[in-house]
Amino acid sequence: MPRRVLIMGAAGRDFHNFNVVYRDDPDTEVVAFTATQIPFIDDRRYPPSLAGERYPDGIQIHDESELVRLIGELWVDDVVFSYSDVSHDEVMHKASTALAAGANFVLLGPNATMLQPTVPTVAVTAVRTGVGKSQTTRAIAEALKAAGKRIVAVRHPMPYGDLAAQRVQRYAELADLDRYECTIEEREEYEPHIMSGTVIYAGVDYGAILEQAQAECDVLLWDGGNNDIPFYRPTVWITLVDPLRVGHELRYHPGETNLRAAGVILINKMDSANPEQVSQLERTIAEVNPEAVVVKANSEVTCDDPDAVRGKRVLVVEDGPTLTHGNMKIGAGVVAAQRLGAAEIVDPRPWAIGTIAETFEKYDVGAVLPAMGYSEGQLDEMSKIIDEADVDLVVIGTPIDLRGVIEIRKPAVRVRYDLDVLPDSPQLADILAPVL
Repeated sequence: MPRRVLIMGAAGRDFHNFNVVYRDDPDTEVVAFTATQIPFIDDRRYPPSLAGERYPDGIQIHDESELVRLIGELWVDDVVFSYSDVSHDEVMHKASTALAAGANFVLLGPNATMLQPTVPTVAVTAVRTGVGKSQTTRAIAEALKAAGKRIVAVRHPMPYGDLAAQRVQRYAELADLDRYECTIEEREEYEPHIMSGTVIYAGVDYGAILEQAQAECDVLLWDGGNNDIPFYRPTVWITLVDPLRVGHELRYHPGETNLRAAGVILINKMDSANPEQVSQLERTIAEVNPEAVVVKANSEVTCDDPDAVRGKRVLVVEDGPTLTHGNMKIGAGVVAAQRLGAAEIVDPRPWAIGTIAETFEKYDVGAVLPAMGYSEGQLDEMSKIIDEADVDLVVIGTPIDLRGVIEIRKPAVRVRYDLDVLPDSPQLADILAPVL
């Protein structure tokens, strides 16, 4: 009899693992997915058009809280853990829950899940969410273009809508963001690539995506999400570490895997860290991955109107996943507000409503407003919170200008951040030599 498999996920790695490992395997039958972390993605079905001929009815997706019941009722043999940025303690709590219910607990590795591109590939990964992958990916894309290479980026999946329609998505112009009805999180990742002239792919079926993407480039650029392992086998594997969260690089899954496996370790945010934090990271890198090339960089923060911030009471809006999954309490917006002399960073929680109020209850995100835009309702909630907040100015610290997706009636400034490799460090051209 085929082994009965349940895949635990969050609408990304779980679907990839199914497509690559289980979809065409006659010795297994995937009987369910469970979903967590991302709102509005449970209680739906992985569609037959993606699940393949062995699953004519598709596969039901349940809330993860149903795990124990599902193991018993569906006679599950193997529970496959398939999502990222989870503490080692939490992973083992999930394992203990599955084992106590009688099932095996499985972690799939790179050899089982990485697809092999036909073109040189650079992968950007991290040990935690919010380390600075996006700015690093943009900088690498520009370095490759400067060397005369045609670049296509492929982003880690964020399929929160119609899965069948999102099988393969190609973004080359801003109108594509509307055509695919992107959430704020998706826009934050795709728009900077589009604005810099880089074609970017995303979706659900990363085998089909790979076929199309590698056909139009000289170098493929894997733009990782959370702290997940690349879906494509890289020629150059870069992992970012965060001196502001020293110790996390050894305490989160699969971030520690990225730390140990990468050929290049990039210490970001050097301008915000103290020497002891950096020294501790260097000691850890030397212990667990001594052969890696170590790059050091600042995360340079700029504001489109610095004078507008000084002396003002400000509401800071930061990237949502950095605050929630990444456990950060500050981002580019807070850094800019502090450096530019804001009189006060005002806590938005007194005005929080709806699902965003629930986000504040679930996550300790600090005195900032997380940009949560997974639905029209959440966009409306953000707009109302900003309207009601007793502040002089809104500091937008998200990767995109929120004024393009919600109405902000208060005065606002935009903060941007870019990678600035230190002059005494190995440079991007050095670490990219294998693909140049």
